[in-house]
Amino acid sequence: MATQIYTVDDFYAFKVKNMWSYCKTQHFSFWAICCYLFVEFVRPQTLIPALNILPWAMLFILLAAIGAMTDPSVKAVSNFANKLMVLFLLMIIISIGFAQYFDLARKEFMQIFNWFVIYFLIINIVNTRERAYIFILILLIASAKIAIGTSKSWAMRGFSFTAWGLSGPAGFFQNSGELAILMLVLFPLAFYMYQALKDKVTKWERGILILFWVCPILTILGASSRGAQLALAVQLVIMFRKSMFKLKPLIGVVILCGAIFYLLPQEQKDRFSNSGDDKTSQQRLLYWEHGWEMLKEYPLTGVGFFNFAPYYEDFYPQDMLYPRAQLPHNIFIQVGTDAGFIALFIFMLLIFYCFVLAIKLGKHNSVDGKFAAGLGFGVLGFAIAGQFVTVTYYPFLWINLGILVALNNITNQQKK
Repeated sequence: MATQIYTVDDFYAFKVKNMWSYCKTQHFSFWAICCYLFVEFVRPQTLIPALNILPWAMLFILLAAIGAMTDPSVKAVSNFANKLMVLFLLMIIISIGFAQYFDLARKEFMQIFNWFVIYFLIINIVNTRERAYIFILILLIASAKIAIGTSKSWAMRGFSFTAWGLSGPAGFFQNSGELAILMLVLFPLAFYMYQALKDKVTKWERGILILFWVCPILTILGASSRGAQLALAVQLVIMFRKSMFKLKPLIGVVILCGAIFYLLPQEQKDRFSNSGDDKTSQQRLLYWEHGWEMLKEYPLTGVGFFNFAPYYEDFYPQDMLYPRAQLPHNIFIQVGTDAGFIALFIFMLLIFYCFVLAIKLGKHNSVDGKFAAGLGFGVLGFAIAGQFVTVTYYPFLWINLGILVALNNITNQQKK
């Protein structure tokens, strides 16, 4: 009996049986990279303490790396971003060698090396439209699970304001600010998936797809993160810029914006009006001011990888409004103080290149093109919200970049 050949069209939107049958035919490298994504975002090892006996994320990264070397479908992917990633890692290594606090810098090296490895695993293993769809769907469902849970928590407390916002699962997304940025990444990806598939799926699947992009908005509003809410506003303006002159979409946009404004607690609106005057804002302004001074004093290597906080405490104790110094609450100040101007320029190029790929691929009116557009808007949300929190070495940029490069590679292969 011949094995059925599945294409990505057989998966829309949640055809689990078809996807499972397809996955059973795939090399274990693909299983491993998917399992990594699952344990990183869902974190079952924290939900079920009995599972927390192994470093699951590192284990699946290792298995994916071994698998990539034995997977016959894996061919080396050439891309401009690869060079940028190598140069960025090299600048981090140099900065560690010249760090003001060498032991701390060396200890934190895996913060960037992990993403370096994961990026190359994604672009090489996720090498077909079918693999890309399943990988992105895992990312969507895992993130949407968090969005549904946190938005439900906000609704159950009557959409009221709390200083701590909302909390995600233990790990990268536990704090309210980082949780909100995950939602900024999820919202456009889920919305464009809905746009791409709404006419290809059943009514109940459309309902789930709508839930996937509505819940992130609710979580952003409930998370009490001004930076994330500003980023959401920018995303909405740019995403719906072409709809402003069409009556039906315009009505939908007005209703959406009205609902967002209505649901936003008055205390949160007051926080926007007090921006720059409250203690938190003042401390961040001081971090940025002195971070720029550090960068000018050490332009080639910065003060050292993750050296910002101890350096600030030693040299700027008069401008500490809290007992301990934190990271600089700005992704660009973080990279600059971590590794200098060259690393900062490379980092900015990586973000810009995400937009280049998203625009290039988004011109194709296909599911892949819609995914690319959503990923690009996710990076935009990360870049804007990242001006107020320190999330450089979180999954947001590195996984989106990896998927964009993978989609670009798949598109190029199809043209040959």
